Amino acid sequence: MDFTGRRIWLIGASAGIGAALARALAGRGAQLVLSARDGDALAALARECGSARVLPLDLARAGSLDDAVRALAAEAPLDAVICTAALYDPGRVAELDPARAEAMVRVNLLGTLDVARLCPPLLRDGGQLVLFGSVAGYLGLPGGQPYSATKAAVNNLAESLAAELAPRVDVRLVCPGFVETRLTAKNRFAMPAILSPEAAAQAVLHGMGRPGFEIHFPRRFTLGMKLLRLLPYALSLRLTRRLG
Repeated sequence: MDFTGRRIWLIGASAGIGAALARALAGRGAQLVLSARDGDALAALARECGSARVLPLDLARAGSLDDAVRALAAEAPLDAVICTAALYDPGRVAELDPARAEAMVRVNLLGTLDVARLCPPLLRDGGQLVLFGSVAGYLGLPGGQPYSATKAAVNNLAESLAAELAPRVDVRLVCPGFVETRLTAKNRFAMPAILSPEAAAQAVLHGMGRPGFEIHFPRRFTLGMKLLRLLPYALSLRLTRRLG
C-alpha cells in the first residue's frame, strides 16, 4: 500500500508497536497524528517523524478521547485510525490487584470501545479502523488474566464492527504474538517466536495493504494457537493445564 499523503491517527503511539508504526509510516510519507498519555515521549517521537502532530490523550480518563475527536472532526477526513493502546500485567486470577485489573479493563476494553464508537465518523469512505486484539485473546491461558480476557473482548468487538460498519469502514483486527516491548518485558517465561517492534510494524502495514480482516503474526506461532483454539475443550484444556 502507498501511504504517501495518507492521514493516519495512531492512538497508543508513544512506545512499542505504536512508536514503531509511527516511524514506519512516516518513512512511507504518511501524515500522522500521534496520541498517547506521555506527552514528552510523543513530542520526541514527532521530531523523528517530520511533520507529525501531537495530540495527547488518556483512554483511562473520561472525556479525553472525546476532546481529541472534536479537534479532528473539524479537519479533513482521516484515512485510518490505528489503536494500539493497552495495559498488561501478567499473573494468576487469585493474585490480581483489583485496581490494576480495573485499569486494564478501562484502557484495553472500554477505551477500545470508545475508539470504536467515536472514531468511525472521522474516516473517509473506505478508510480503515485498525484495532489491536491479541493472540492471547484466542483462548484462556494460565497467568494472562485479565489482559487475555480484555483482548478476547476486543477480538469479538472487531468482528461485530466488521459487520456493522461495512462497507463504509474497512475494519481490521491485529492479533500479534509476542513482541519485544516494555509490556512483554514483565513476562518470566520463554516467549516463542518473539518479534521486534519494527518487524511487527512491518507485518501490520503489509496486512493493511491486503484484503482481509485479521492481521496475525508471526504465523509460525499464531497458526498453532488457532489450531489449539479449534480443539475440543477436553483436549485443549488438558494441553493448557500443562502451561500452568
